[in-house]
Amino acid sequence: MKFPFESIDGMDTDSDSIRFVTLPPVEVGSSTTPSGFFLSEFLKAHIPIVRDAIHELTRSNSVRLAGFVIDMFCTHMIDVADVFGVPSYLFFASSAAFLGFLLHLQFLHDYEGLDFNEFKDSDAELEVPSFANSVPGKAFPSLMIDKESGGAEMLLYHTRRFRQVKGILVNTFIELESHAIQSLSGSTVPVVYPVGPILNTQMGSGGGQQDASVIMSWLDDQPPSSVVFLCFGSRGTFGADQIKEIAYGLEHSGHRFLWSLRQPPPKGKMDFPSDYESIEEVLPEGFLHRTARIGKVIGWAPQAAVLSHSAVGGFVSHCGWNSLLESVWYGVPVATWPIYAEQQINAFQMVKDLGLAIEIKIDYNKDSDYVVSAHEIENGLRNLMNIDSEVRQKRKEMQKISRRVMIDGGSSHFSLGHFIEDMVANIPCKQQRRDT
Repeated sequence: MKFPFESIDGMDTDSDSIRFVTLPPVEVGSSTTPSGFFLSEFLKAHIPIVRDAIHELTRSNSVRLAGFVIDMFCTHMIDVADVFGVPSYLFFASSAAFLGFLLHLQFLHDYEGLDFNEFKDSDAELEVPSFANSVPGKAFPSLMIDKESGGAEMLLYHTRRFRQVKGILVNTFIELESHAIQSLSGSTVPVVYPVGPILNTQMGSGGGQQDASVIMSWLDDQPPSSVVFLCFGSRGTFGADQIKEIAYGLEHSGHRFLWSLRQPPPKGKMDFPSDYESIEEVLPEGFLHRTARIGKVIGWAPQAAVLSHSAVGGFVSHCGWNSLLESVWYGVPVATWPIYAEQQINAFQMVKDLGLAIEIKIDYNKDSDYVVSAHEIENGLRNLMNIDSEVRQKRKEMQKISRRVMIDGGSSHFSLGHFIEDMVANIPCKQQRRDT
């Protein structure tokens, strides 16, 4: 599927049992579509194309369709699965806690009249069954409290459809989110299969092998667990004032650092950030010279490779769920700096519910005018790099657990087996096909 913006390459597999089918492009007008609805409408436009592709794949009697596994934003494809008479399963790429959050808020909105805007710029909190602590309104995804974007309606639509699938695969594991997973065991929610951590530790993020080689060589020269790695995801960027505060915070902390700093795309263009042509222009004068012996500022970063390096002792992260799982897998403590999407609620869970992260900010939002001060950043870095912290010890224990759950006898291995058994048991004896 070709998206209407530059995407990150790297979808690849060595397995002979996985086949990729490239779908023809579709056009969806974006000028009158609220931003929150655009992706949903774009995917909806693929319904006839996906239906035809599946029909073509199943023309042979040797191919039996067992079911659909769909992304959380692809719930329109449930209708296609119904045409073929097979069940749908949802793959939820974020946390079980966030899944429970969406389901609970959809219920409160539809049946008790909850207005999400009550939580906009508010100190109000909400009890959510999938969280051990009440969730502050400031940690709600900004899409849910921005009427103009259409994000709340889009999320509500998809969440209602979550309830129509036969099961939900979640990229998590029981030992990490036991409270959240237990809260989802009721009869009103489809069966939840914790099958994570599912990670692509080989894939970069759109950079090059030469860039990675320079970065890894620099890390090779640093002492063990001495480097703070700052990386804010595939869409993480900052304004000039915030960049300067980060620079001063790093310099004053005295810690070694590797900082992935990228420039935003042009305004109005749906694209990914890119590397600066001259990074000196956005940094405080003399910063690179003063920190040359302890720090390195880069553009693109091979995040998984960096986190796996023994020199890295802390990770300042935007708190995307995939990045948080990588930090668990490699046992690297995290300092939270969420930027957009559900990252604020991920940060809240990691700091308050699980005790697996240090807070720099929990409620930071890229669309606000707030600038995190150098003092806040410096304090966060010092707490992050404390070698005796409870967070660091918890991380090491959870790292060991995360490696066990995916092997034979592990909780996620067991859960994945149950999912496969359920799907195979429901293969229709006689495939239903649409008329041609």
